[in-house]
Amino acid sequence: MEKTTTIISQGDVERQLWYCEQVAAVTAQWPERPLAFVDTYGCQQNEADSERIRGYLKKMGFGFTDDEERARIIVINTCAIREHAEQRVLGNVGALVHVKRRHPEQLICLCGCMMQEPHVAEKIRQSYRHVDLVFGPHALWKFPEMIYTLLTQRGRIFSNADEAGSIAEGIPVVRQDKVKAWVSIMYGCNNFCSYCIVPYVRGRERSRRPEDILQEVEELAREGYKDITLLGQNVNSYGKDLEEPMDFADLLERVNAIPGEFLIRFMTSHPKDATHKLFETMARCEKVAPVLHLPFQAGNDRVLKVMNRRHTREQYLEKIRDLKSLIPDIVLTSDIIVGFPGETTEEFEDTLKVLEEVRFDALFTFIFSPRVGTPAANMDDPMPREEKLANFNRLTALQDAISEEKHRAYVGRTVRCLLDGLSDDERYDLTARTPGNRLVRVVGGRSALGQFRDVKITDANKWSLFGELIE
Repeated sequence: MEKTTTIISQGDVERQLWYCEQVAAVTAQWPERPLAFVDTYGCQQNEADSERIRGYLKKMGFGFTDDEERARIIVINTCAIREHAEQRVLGNVGALVHVKRRHPEQLICLCGCMMQEPHVAEKIRQSYRHVDLVFGPHALWKFPEMIYTLLTQRGRIFSNADEAGSIAEGIPVVRQDKVKAWVSIMYGCNNFCSYCIVPYVRGRERSRRPEDILQEVEELAREGYKDITLLGQNVNSYGKDLEEPMDFADLLERVNAIPGEFLIRFMTSHPKDATHKLFETMARCEKVAPVLHLPFQAGNDRVLKVMNRRHTREQYLEKIRDLKSLIPDIVLTSDIIVGFPGETTEEFEDTLKVLEEVRFDALFTFIFSPRVGTPAANMDDPMPREEKLANFNRLTALQDAISEEKHRAYVGRTVRCLLDGLSDDERYDLTARTPGNRLVRVVGGRSALGQFRDVKITDANKWSLFGELIE
C-alpha cells in the first residue's frame, strides 16, 4: 500500500468546483431540475463523506429525493466492515437494474469502503453492468470531474486505485441535520487489527490541520449546531503526522474554547492511545460530553494478542478506573466481537467478566465476520456457529440487564437534554439526548426542537429513557 499522504491543492479543489459549474450548465438544459438519491451505509465517517457528495451535487444543480424512480443520479456509499452490510448493498444494487431499465438515462454510482476492495470492484465490473461509476474514499474529492465525464462521454468509470489517501479542504457540504454535525478531524488507520479491513480501504492515518478543523467548528457554532462530533478511525492518534505535532487532548481543549452553546463528542478511541491527559481534559472542558466509546473487543489476553489490539485486559480496566475517578458519571460504550477465530468458550468468559466489572451503558456486539484481505480471514475457526450464537446471546442478555438497570436509575431525575428530533412513536413528540448520549423520548415541546431543555425522566427500558419536558 502507498504510504505517502496526498494533500489535494486548493487549485485542484477549485478545478472540481469548476466541473460542478460545467455539470450545472448541462443540467440547466434539461426539462426540469434533476434529483439525486444518496444512500449511506455504515459509520459516521461515511455519513460525513455523503454530506460532501451532497454538497458537490447541489453545486452541480441537483435537488434531492428519497425515491430511486425520480433520481437522475443514484449514489450508494458503502460499508465493508461486516459481510451482512456487503450483502445488503449488493442486493439493493442488483435490484436497481429494473429501475435503470425504466430510466436508461439514470447514472448509478457506488462509492465508499466496499469499492476500495479489489474483489468487490471486479465483481461490480463483471456482474453489475448497470453501474456507471465506482470510486473509493480516496477519489471522492474528484467526484464532479467523474460525473462530468459520464454526462459528456458516457462509458463506465472505475476509480479505486490503491492509494494512501488524501486530504482535500474546501469541498462543499450539505448537512442532513440542523442540530447535529459531524466533523472529520483525520482519516485512515495505522492499527491493522487482524480482523479489520479499514486500513486497507481508508488508507494510513492523516490529520487535518487544526486551523481547518477549528474554522469548521466555529462556523457550525455560528450556525446554531448544538451537538458536534469529531470523527476519526482513531481520534487519539490525531496530530502525530502534522508538521507541528499536537495531540488530540490539545485539539479538544481548543475546540472547547470556541464560543457558543454546544456539546462536543468524539469517536472512535483506541485503548492503547487513550491517555490520562485525555481523561483530564474531558473532565476539565465543560462542553465535552461525559461519554466515551472505547472498544475493547475481547476480554482475554491471548485473543487480544491475536487480534493485534496492542492492549491487555488489565491495561484496559486500569484506564477505565482512571477515567471513572476523574468523571464519576461517565457514560461508557464499547464494541465486542464474539467468536473470533480460535476463541474458546472459556476465553469468552473473560469478556463477560469485563462487562460485570465495567458495567457499560451500552454495547455494539457482533459475531465475527471474516473480511477478505485481512489476516483473520485465513485463521482456523473451529467453533461451530451455534456455539458462537449461544455465547452472543449470553453476552447480550447480560448487557441488556445492565443497560436496563442503569436506565432505571434515571427515573425521577431531571436531566438537561438536547431536543434533537421528532419521535417516530406517536405517544411521544420529540427525541432528545442526555449529555451522555442516552436516547430520551419526550412528551411535549415541539417548539423547543434544537434547544437544550430540562426533561424529567418518568420511565425507562433497556434501550431508552422516557420523559416530559419541564416548561
